[in-house]
Amino acid sequence: MRDAFISIRNRLDRVGMLLSGLCALHCVAGLLLVAGLGLGGEFILAPAIHRVGLALAIGVGSITLVLGVARHGDPLPLQVGAAGIALMAVALFTGHGMAEALFTIAGVGLLAWAHLRNLRHSH
Repeated sequence: MRDAFISIRNRLDRVGMLLSGLCALHCVAGLLLVAGLGLGGEFILAPAIHRVGLALAIGVGSITLVLGVARHGDPLPLQVGAAGIALMAVALFTGHGMAEALFTIAGVGLLAWAHLRNLRHSH
């Protein structure tokens, strides 16, 4: 049972890192494509895509950060990850644009670091 719990937590951390990376890539690539080439603005930078992605990343991050600190006892990933989640939550309520992208990128960077730290603690 314990090994199954660790395996699930590790997979969720990996999914969280993937979601964080995809979110950051979406922001950076979207801004470059739209600003530099004027391509795909309706689809790539659609607010719905951004909101769904952020909501998924916040949900997975919240679960894995709590599970991680419960398992290894190190509060640092939870603290850093919570700061990242807070920035991502601010991005959800910020108007679509540069400020939103900056909050998102900073938040997903902190959250990805927290996921990585949780994974390192599990080995």
